[in-house]
Amino acid sequence: MNELVTRVAENVGLEPATAEKAVGMILGFLQREAADGPVAQMIASIPGATDLIAQYNGEGSGGGGLLGGLMSAIGGGGVMALGQQLMSQGLGMGEITSLAKETIAFAKEKAGADVVDEVVASVPGLSQFV
Repeated sequence: MNELVTRVAENVGLEPATAEKAVGMILGFLQREAADGPVAQMIASIPGATDLIAQYNGEGSGGGGLLGGLMSAIGGGGVMALGQQLMSQGLGMGEITSLAKETIAFAKEKAGADVVDEVVASVPGLSQFV
Protein backbone atom coordinates (compact mmCIF):
# COMPACT_ATOMS: atom_id res chain seq x y z
CA MET A 1 0.00 0.00 0.00
CA ASN A 2 2.96 2.30 0.50
CA GLU A 3 3.30 2.54 -3.27
CA LEU A 4 -0.22 3.95 -3.68
CA VAL A 5 0.01 6.26 -0.66
CA THR A 6 3.40 7.58 -1.80
CA ARG A 7 2.11 8.13 -5.32
CA VAL A 8 -0.96 10.00 -4.06
CA ALA A 9 1.09 12.07 -1.61
CA GLU A 10 3.57 13.10 -4.30
CA ASN A 11 1.18 13.60 -7.22
CA VAL A 12 -1.61 15.30 -5.28
CA GLY A 13 0.67 17.19 -2.90
CA LEU A 14 -0.60 15.74 0.38
CA GLU A 15 1.21 14.81 3.55
CA PRO A 16 1.70 11.00 3.61
CA ALA A 17 -0.53 10.59 6.69
CA THR A 18 -3.33 12.55 5.01
CA ALA A 19 -2.89 10.60 1.78
CA GLU A 20 -3.05 7.30 3.68
CA LYS A 21 -6.24 8.26 5.48
CA ALA A 22 -7.88 9.64 2.31
CA VAL A 23 -7.02 6.53 0.27
CA GLY A 24 -8.38 4.33 3.06
CA MET A 25 -11.60 6.34 3.12
CA ILE A 26 -12.00 6.10 -0.67
CA LEU A 27 -11.34 2.35 -0.74
CA GLY A 28 -13.74 1.84 2.18
CA PHE A 29 -16.38 3.84 0.36
CA LEU A 30 -15.92 1.76 -2.78
CA GLN A 31 -16.10 -1.46 -0.76
CA ARG A 32 -19.46 -0.33 0.71
CA GLU A 33 -20.99 1.22 -2.40
CA ALA A 34 -19.68 -0.64 -5.47
CA ALA A 35 -20.75 -3.96 -6.96
CA ASP A 36 -19.46 -6.72 -4.68
CA GLY A 37 -17.66 -8.94 -7.19
CA PRO A 38 -15.65 -6.33 -9.07
CA VAL A 39 -14.77 -4.29 -5.97
CA ALA A 40 -13.61 -7.39 -4.09
CA GLN A 41 -11.38 -8.29 -7.04
CA MET A 42 -10.03 -4.74 -7.23
CA ILE A 43 -9.29 -4.50 -3.50
CA ALA A 44 -7.62 -7.93 -3.49
CA SER A 45 -5.27 -6.77 -6.26
CA ILE A 46 -4.03 -3.69 -4.36
CA PRO A 47 -1.37 -4.65 -1.80
CA GLY A 48 -2.35 -3.45 1.68
CA ALA A 49 -5.80 -2.19 0.66
CA THR A 50 -7.62 -4.43 3.14
CA ASP A 51 -5.52 -3.06 6.01
CA LEU A 52 -6.18 0.55 5.02
CA ILE A 53 -9.90 -0.10 4.76
CA ALA A 54 -9.92 -1.73 8.19
CA GLN A 55 -8.04 1.23 9.63
CA TYR A 56 -10.03 4.08 8.04
CA ASN A 57 -13.37 2.65 6.89
CA GLY A 58 -15.10 3.69 10.11
CA GLU A 59 -13.78 7.24 9.71
CA GLY A 60 -16.92 9.28 9.24
CA SER A 61 -18.77 6.36 7.66
CA GLY A 62 -21.94 7.83 9.11
CA GLY A 63 -21.47 10.93 7.10
CA GLY A 64 -18.70 13.41 7.79
CA GLY A 65 -20.10 16.03 10.08
CA LEU A 66 -23.52 17.61 10.15
CA LEU A 67 -23.91 17.92 6.38
CA GLY A 68 -22.87 14.30 5.73
CA GLY A 69 -25.16 13.09 8.51
CA LEU A 70 -28.04 15.11 7.09
CA MET A 71 -27.39 13.77 3.58
CA SER A 72 -27.37 10.21 4.87
CA ALA A 73 -30.57 10.84 6.82
CA ILE A 74 -32.39 12.11 3.75
CA GLY A 75 -31.07 9.34 1.56
CA GLY A 76 -28.34 11.39 -0.10
CA GLY A 77 -24.89 10.31 0.84
CA GLY A 78 -22.97 8.37 -1.76
CA VAL A 79 -20.25 10.27 -3.57
CA MET A 80 -21.33 13.58 -2.02
CA ALA A 81 -21.01 12.19 1.51
CA LEU A 82 -17.54 10.88 0.68
CA GLY A 83 -16.60 14.31 -0.63
CA GLN A 84 -17.78 15.88 2.60
CA GLN A 85 -15.76 13.37 4.64
CA LEU A 86 -12.64 14.19 2.63
CA MET A 87 -13.26 17.94 2.95
CA SER A 88 -13.52 17.47 6.71
CA GLN A 89 -9.92 16.17 6.51
CA GLY A 90 -8.86 19.49 4.99
CA LEU A 91 -8.90 18.52 1.30
CA GLY A 92 -10.24 20.86 -1.38
CA MET A 93 -12.24 19.79 -4.43
CA GLY A 94 -9.17 19.86 -6.68
CA GLU A 95 -7.26 17.62 -4.30
CA ILE A 96 -10.23 15.26 -3.96
CA THR A 97 -10.57 14.95 -7.74
CA SER A 98 -6.82 14.34 -8.13
CA LEU A 99 -6.88 11.84 -5.28
CA ALA A 100 -9.76 9.93 -6.88
CA LYS A 101 -8.06 9.91 -10.30
CA GLU A 102 -4.74 8.70 -8.87
CA THR A 103 -6.42 5.97 -6.83
CA ILE A 104 -8.45 4.73 -9.80
CA ALA A 105 -5.42 4.87 -12.14
CA PHE A 106 -3.40 2.82 -9.64
CA ALA A 107 -6.26 0.33 -9.25
CA LYS A 108 -6.43 -0.08 -13.04
CA GLU A 109 -2.70 -0.86 -13.11
CA LYS A 110 -3.16 -3.55 -10.47
CA ALA A 111 -6.62 -5.01 -11.21
CA GLY A 112 -7.08 -4.13 -14.88
CA ALA A 113 -9.21 -1.47 -16.53
CA ASP A 114 -12.23 -3.73 -17.10
CA VAL A 115 -12.60 -4.59 -13.40
CA VAL A 116 -12.12 -1.01 -12.21
CA ASP A 117 -14.46 0.35 -14.88
CA GLU A 118 -17.15 -2.02 -13.53
CA VAL A 119 -16.50 -0.69 -10.01
CA VAL A 120 -16.78 2.93 -11.15
CA ALA A 121 -19.89 2.26 -13.24
CA SER A 122 -21.63 0.60 -10.28
CA VAL A 123 -21.43 3.73 -8.07
CA PRO A 124 -23.87 6.49 -9.10
CA GLY A 125 -22.11 9.78 -9.81
CA LEU A 126 -18.57 8.47 -9.40
CA SER A 127 -17.62 8.55 -13.08
CA GLN A 128 -17.75 12.37 -13.14
CA PHE A 129 -14.88 12.51 -10.64
CA VAL A 130 -12.55 9.93 -12.16
